[in-house]
Amino acid sequence: MDDFRALLAETADRVTVAMDALLPRANGPEARVISAMRYAALGPGKRLRPFIAIEAGRMIGADETGLLRVATAIECIHAYSLVHDDLPCMDDDDVRRGRPTVHKEYDEATAVLAGDALQTFAFELLADPDTDANPNRRLELITKLAQASGAKGMVGGQMIDMSADRIDADINIITRMQRMKTGALIAFAAEAGAILSGATKDDRRALEGYAHDVGLAFQIRDDLLDAEGSLDETGKAVGKDENQGKATFVTILGLEGARDRARRLAAQAKDHLEPFGESAKLLRRAADYVLERRS
Repeated sequence: MDDFRALLAETADRVTVAMDALLPRANGPEARVISAMRYAALGPGKRLRPFIAIEAGRMIGADETGLLRVATAIECIHAYSLVHDDLPCMDDDDVRRGRPTVHKEYDEATAVLAGDALQTFAFELLADPDTDANPNRRLELITKLAQASGAKGMVGGQMIDMSADRIDADINIITRMQRMKTGALIAFAAEAGAILSGATKDDRRALEGYAHDVGLAFQIRDDLLDAEGSLDETGKAVGKDENQGKATFVTILGLEGARDRARRLAAQAKDHLEPFGESAKLLRRAADYVLERRS
């Protein structure tokens, strides 16, 4: 996977450069919150969601400029979710991606505001004609991202997660939670590339199926890393699910059961890409990477 990791890192660098150019500069009396926004969004990260958006769009012929802007919007939403997820009222984490979390580097109020600003900035990017000259496509991107990140998507999944130690969670509830919390934004990433390229409904359906399965496999791998990984490897605290008594894929399926479920989901994800033939090879390798990642 070394060559794939190199390609992923190259794409991450391109997205980071685009974000650096698009995010506001830390000037004026509001400079502190803008500095925190940039700290959260421009820090180290795999940028897997932007990678999926860019590769899905490129595979079907989307414009590169629009793809980079959409990738930036996705990463802003992801960064905002991590800032809020780390807050004392949520997971109360001190380390993220090997660095102090935003509320530790700045303060709690600034972290809340920085997350809010990153969220709204994502929609500002999508609404701009520079993302796509077709207003209907821009409107669809805005609508789909709002749905993926709202109460029926990422936020709703986080609410279920926050209640996981108080409800009788079974595999169906855990699957629903992770499809919302993690899978919805990954699914949007794949669909966004298809929207920008004007893909057919069949192509979009195939990409959505791929992304949902990859997203669930990604979260199962997260659960495995929380159970078996280390702070040095993952760049964040581990063992928290067990300490908090949360139901996860690992607690319900066991380590081997969770690994097997992730492998089957990755294989199923790749099956969804059959209509695209060899042009989908990088998305297939992304599914393999999800199973092997250590952070």
